[in-house]
Amino acid sequence: MNLPSNIGKSTLLATCVFWIINFTEEFDQDILGLVLLSIIPICICVTLVIILTICPVFWFLKKEDESNYSLAKRCFPYYIILMFGLCALGATTTYYELYFISFLVSAFITTAQSWVWFTKEKMA
Repeated sequence: MNLPSNIGKSTLLATCVFWIINFTEEFDQDILGLVLLSIIPICICVTLVIILTICPVFWFLKKEDESNYSLAKRCFPYYIILMFGLCALGATTTYYELYFISFLVSAFITTAQSWVWFTKEKMA
């Protein structure tokens, strides 16, 4: 489980998804500096979500001699259903405000993809 690599790739993915969604509404060249600065809080959010929600599954629920793939097959459906429910609840409670929706969509896509990255094991 390569945590730093996953956090780096997840930060890049979350940043791209977040700003692509926001730029569908309006595109202003003056905001491009904010895009670069937003990488810092996005990285913090991604790191916290991965360390607090995904890593404990791999650390505590992995059985002895179990592959990451079989663990993901066992736990991922429940995790992603819960994430979808939380993101849908957040979207409806904020009355579909664009920046919050883009945050929730990027969080959902990034966590799903992080599972894929953690599941891939290097072949020896």
